[in-house]
Amino acid sequence: MKLVWLPIVIILITPAIVKAQSSPAQIRAIEPCACPVAIDSSFKTQCAYLIVPENRTKNNGKTIKLPFIVVKSKNPNKKNDPLLFTTGGPGGSSLRWARGAAGRAIINDRDCIAFEQRGTWFAQPRLEGDELSDAIKQAYRMNLNKDSMMVEGTKRYYKALLDKGIDLSGYNTDESVADIDDLLATLHIDSVNLTGGSYSGGLMLAVLQKDPSRVRSLVLDSPLPTFVPIDEDEPANLNEALHVLFQRVEQDSTDKTLYANLEERFKQYFSSIGGKTFSIRYLEKGTTDTLTIEYTRNDLLDIIDNSFGRMKDLPAMITKMIAGDHTQLIKERLDGIFRGTDGPSGMRLSVYCADQTAYHHEAVLNEVANAYPYMAGYHINDVYKALCDCWQVPPIKKETKQPFYSDKPILLADGEMDYACRPGYIDRIHHYMPNSIRLLYTNGAHMVMSGNDWDSFVREFINNPYGKIETGRKDVVVY
Repeated sequence: MKLVWLPIVIILITPAIVKAQSSPAQIRAIEPCACPVAIDSSFKTQCAYLIVPENRTKNNGKTIKLPFIVVKSKNPNKKNDPLLFTTGGPGGSSLRWARGAAGRAIINDRDCIAFEQRGTWFAQPRLEGDELSDAIKQAYRMNLNKDSMMVEGTKRYYKALLDKGIDLSGYNTDESVADIDDLLATLHIDSVNLTGGSYSGGLMLAVLQKDPSRVRSLVLDSPLPTFVPIDEDEPANLNEALHVLFQRVEQDSTDKTLYANLEERFKQYFSSIGGKTFSIRYLEKGTTDTLTIEYTRNDLLDIIDNSFGRMKDLPAMITKMIAGDHTQLIKERLDGIFRGTDGPSGMRLSVYCADQTAYHHEAVLNEVANAYPYMAGYHINDVYKALCDCWQVPPIKKETKQPFYSDKPILLADGEMDYACRPGYIDRIHHYMPNSIRLLYTNGAHMVMSGNDWDSFVREFINNPYGKIETGRKDVVVY
């Protein structure tokens, strides 16, 4: 009898648990401030901080400040459903988007709002520090084990933020969803269009999941749904993007000798250098002593993974690597590291550890070497389990990680060579949300919609979200 009735009991109590954990939006205090970024002075703007709890699970009265910018349309007949943006990363800054929105045709129809996520650049507090980047620099200068120094730097970084009184368990997607919901309630917005890309594409879907009544439509560029296990997917994502790129090179290259069988040569070469250490003579800017710096296959893979933004150059870069010509590419990588731009931010660590690493299966990642031996031991994501073991934050709610159905209209876009969030992700969103339109940019990678797109079919979609989209472009497939 117990075996028969136990599932029924679970089904009965689950909705009550979900409902109890999903708190309603609240009107919060607003503190006016100077605009953190310059906006065209011909537009009226509202720049202010939203004051919200640092951790809604703790009733301790501690608050943080999240800036937002409302750029107001000059159209006296503007729509009453503004467009709200927050950026990806996680950990990126959102407010500069408002400057661009003021120069686009989208502002002619409705107000545009940029909202800074908690822990990011203009927020108070900001989860930033030099502890991790300094540890990475030390690893290269002294030829120490890179993974060990990442762990050491993460420990220092974590302690430094705790010493500032920051509650890192309050910096995750669940809290950011509640922040957006509270902003809408505070500004008395009953109908909103949401837009975001990459991580914030999933964040906006989570807003829809929590409070669908306020959401009119969504525009998501290269979205990472919250229900996708990106840590487990990303090795395959990178390889699928490379496969498409290699196919294009095979078809389109005029230099058949230089680029012949590039995919097979790539796999063979990177498999062969798995245990090898290379070295380079390098002079750090501002110093006088030339160092001998060691690097490995992982550094070369990092260069490839970070170079899809210059996709036209990528085949030539890979060809140089295969030929053993690493010098210039590694020098450029070291220049970036010593400028202090390497390593994840505190917000990125907090979000990925709570959202992803807490839910992924390490055994799946350990199987990567079976499918892709040339990637064995390589961390594509700069946040991974060894770091999250140091960055002690609780996971987000289980229901946030679950797929859900919605009839809201959504415009979805992705690039055929997206190395992080594959086009299959927009297909999976469409599976649960049938009133969505998908755009595939056949020559694009990650984050594909340009400013001109916002003036044309994105604007068309937001004004008529249940209509058809005609791009008029051969490189964009609508389906």
